Amino acid sequence: MKDLNQSYAAFDQVSTLVCVIELSQNSWLLAGAVPGVERQPRKKLSTRPHELLGQIRRWRAEAEKARQQITRIVAAFEAGRDGFWLARWLRNHGIEVYAIHAGSIPVPREHRRAKTDRLDTEMLMRAVLGWLRGEPRHCRMVQIPTLQEEDARRPNREREVIVREQTRLINRVKATMAWLGITGVSLTTRDATKKLAELRTPNGEPIPPFTLGELHHDLERLALIRKQIKEIEERRVKQLKAKPAEGTNPLVLMLAQVRGIGIETADLLVHEILTRNLRDHRAVGRYAGLTGSPAESGKMRREQGLAKSGNVRVRCSLLQLAWRWLMWQSDSALAQWYRGRIADASGGTRKKMIVALARKILIGLWRFVTTGEVPEGLALKPAAI
Repeated sequence: MKDLNQSYAAFDQVSTLVCVIELSQNSWLLAGAVPGVERQPRKKLSTRPHELLGQIRRWRAEAEKARQQITRIVAAFEAGRDGFWLARWLRNHGIEVYAIHAGSIPVPREHRRAKTDRLDTEMLMRAVLGWLRGEPRHCRMVQIPTLQEEDARRPNREREVIVREQTRLINRVKATMAWLGITGVSLTTRDATKKLAELRTPNGEPIPPFTLGELHHDLERLALIRKQIKEIEERRVKQLKAKPAEGTNPLVLMLAQVRGIGIETADLLVHEILTRNLRDHRAVGRYAGLTGSPAESGKMRREQGLAKSGNVRVRCSLLQLAWRWLMWQSDSALAQWYRGRIADASGGTRKKMIVALARKILIGLWRFVTTGEVPEGLALKPAAI
């Protein structure tokens, strides 16, 4: 796989038109390095892609008018809220497009610094030109997924958001009951709405009418959320049953055979990390944000903890899986390694070692789905769908 930290293609600046785009909600600022043109042109555009493409083609005609033969057009922008639809659209029109990892752009560290779209395009242009020249770690590019790859991630991400909303509503209902002084009653069950009229405060009073209405509304929203979660899960299982050999479904079913891993975790790991073309096991750990962040300067040596610069969904899921691994994969080599390391350790050491276990589990699963190498002592089960 090509390392996205640097470019390995030969870069001829005389025949390459380089453009960077500063994207915003209401307008775009396009800046270019046009061969044969001394100035560095910029053009403020609307958010219509055809207008952007037309401006790039006008700059190409301007370079050819200056007797420069353009054989390559490169465009780049920071990956962000707009996603990757623009990159896919420009690629369909014959333009080489890259999405820059926003955190890889070096910025001045002054407490107060000028920040404008014009300065941002200058910064992006310097980063892109250095990357095209092959300078290692000048900036990093992000893999541009296909529309199908992005769509495959939506069910798990939607479920994550809805589950978080479910937790918020449950806590809200519990808080309301607490200030009324009503304890020992669960209003999160299916027949909770029937119990509301029978509940009494410690003084024997019924729930006040406005508070009663609020609780009814919260429970109605909670019922709707539970219905939506069930629909998402059933739709995913139906799709796996209907097309078990299509796309990434074989990998999901393969992971679901590991004891302690369900369909949700398997789906998240496959679509968020295991189908990415990562270079080696070190890149896998870095992408999940499960590697350290040492600070070394002169005689000073200290560890700052986890980098946390990777995919937060993968990191949180792996930390939860690590605890489940100790229960469901207790005879595996990884579980025995963990128990051996914490035999005489304190609580803080156990917390650090569970992170190390999560990283080892991720690397083991990555090798399992990419090369077929089964982790030592891994317990399997039939995939339940």
